[in-house]
Amino acid sequence: MDTSLFPLELARDAAAHAVDAARALGATAAVAISAGEGLSVTLRNGELETIEHHRDKSLAITVYRGGSKGSASSTDFGADAIAATVAAADAIARHAEADPYAGLIAPEYLARDVPDLDLDHPWDLDVAAATALAKRADAAAAAADPRIAQVDDTSVSRYRGYRVYANSDGFLGAYTGTRHGLSCTAVASADGAMQRGYWYTAARDATQLEAPETVGATAAARTVAKLGARKLKTCTAPVLFESRIAGGLVGHLLAAASGHNLYREASFLRGRLGQAVMPAFVTIREEPHLAAALGSAPFDGEGVATRDCDIVAAGVLNTYLLDGYSARRLKMEPTGHSGGTHNLTVSDQGDDFEAMLKKLDCGLLVTELMGFGINLVTGDYSRGASGFWVENGALQYPVEEITIAGTLQSMYLGIVATGADLDLRGSTRSGSILIDAMTIAGD
Repeated sequence: MDTSLFPLELARDAAAHAVDAARALGATAAVAISAGEGLSVTLRNGELETIEHHRDKSLAITVYRGGSKGSASSTDFGADAIAATVAAADAIARHAEADPYAGLIAPEYLARDVPDLDLDHPWDLDVAAATALAKRADAAAAAADPRIAQVDDTSVSRYRGYRVYANSDGFLGAYTGTRHGLSCTAVASADGAMQRGYWYTAARDATQLEAPETVGATAAARTVAKLGARKLKTCTAPVLFESRIAGGLVGHLLAAASGHNLYREASFLRGRLGQAVMPAFVTIREEPHLAAALGSAPFDGEGVATRDCDIVAAGVLNTYLLDGYSARRLKMEPTGHSGGTHNLTVSDQGDDFEAMLKKLDCGLLVTELMGFGINLVTGDYSRGASGFWVENGALQYPVEEITIAGTLQSMYLGIVATGADLDLRGSTRSGSILIDAMTIAGD
C-alpha cells in the first residue's frame, strides 16, 4: 500500500482555491483541510489479530454572508468538487438565520509566522516490523509474573498527518505532525478473581517511545498489583490522583473555563476570572511551541497565533479559553483556544511519586476512574474509582468498587501538593495531585 500523504502543496492550493471561489460569490470564508496516513497492528494472546491501514483527507469550508453562515465538506480536492462544496455552503448561508456573533476571526489575531516546532517524525514501520515490536511487548507481559493469565491485546501504531487553514483575510497556514504509540493490556488471575490492567507509550518521535519490554512488563505489574482488591468503608480521607489521571482532573477546570460553557452560563467559573481557584503554589502554564511535544501547535483552529500563557497563575484564574465566537459573545478577546489547549504544565514542588505517597500518609491513591459524574454548572463531582489504600506513606492493598465525591471548587482549593512525576503522553502534563479530603463511598 502507498504510505505517502496527499501532497501538502496541493492541499494548500485547494484551500486557496476554495477561499477564492467563495470570494467570487461575494462571500467570506474559512477553509480547514486535514489529511493523514497511518498503520496499526494488534495482537491478541500473542497472535496477530488485526492490521489497519489509515488514510484520510477532508476539506471543510464555512461561508459567511454577514452574520449568516453555511458549512459543507468534501473528500475530493478537485477543482469541480471544491466549487460544488463552496456553492453548497453558500446556499446554506443564504438561507440561514443571521447570528450577530458569527464571522471570521479579526485579522490582527492571526498567526503571521508559523514556526517549525519539530512535530514531523515519520516512522518507517511496516506490518512485519510493527508485529515484531508488539510480540516483544506481549512476551514481556506474559513472562513478567505467573499470575498473568493472558495478554488481551498489544498494539503498535504510527500516524502522520497535516492541517491546513486558510481564510479570506489572507491567512494560509499549514503544519505536519506525527504521533506513534505502543500499548499492552494484560489479565491476571488469582484465587478465582481476575483483574485487567494496561500501559502505553506515545510520542511524536518513535525513538522516544518506551521499549516494548518496558511497556509489557509495566502493564503486567500494574495488573498483578490489583489482585486481591477490597472495598472500603465509607469515609472521608485525603486522595492522591496518580499522574496518569491527574490530567483529567485539570481537564474539568479547562472545560469550565471554556468560552462556550461560559456564555451558556453552564460553568461554575463564570465570573471567577481574576479570582483564586487553586492554592497560591499552583500555576498551570501553557506552552504551545515546545519542540516535538504532543500538544504543540503554531496556530489554533481559526488561525489565531498560539502563545505562552498562565491559565492559572499562583492559584488565580488568569484567562478564559476563548475562540472567536465565544469571545464576541462575552465581549472579550480571543485567546487562541479554538480546538483546545496546547501543552499545559502543572507546577510542582519537586516531589517524586514516593514523596507524594509520604505526603498522603493515610488515604486513597486513585489509579483508575470510571463514569463521568461531573456537573460543570454546580461543580459537583462523583466518579467510580479504584486504586490503593495507603498507610504511613506505603501501599497497603488494592481497592475497587468505590466512589469518590466532592465539588470541583473544594477539590481545587483543597490541593495540598502537586508532584514532579509528570505524565508527558498528552497535552496536559501533570504530576500526581494530592487533595486534602474527599468523600469515599464504599460499604
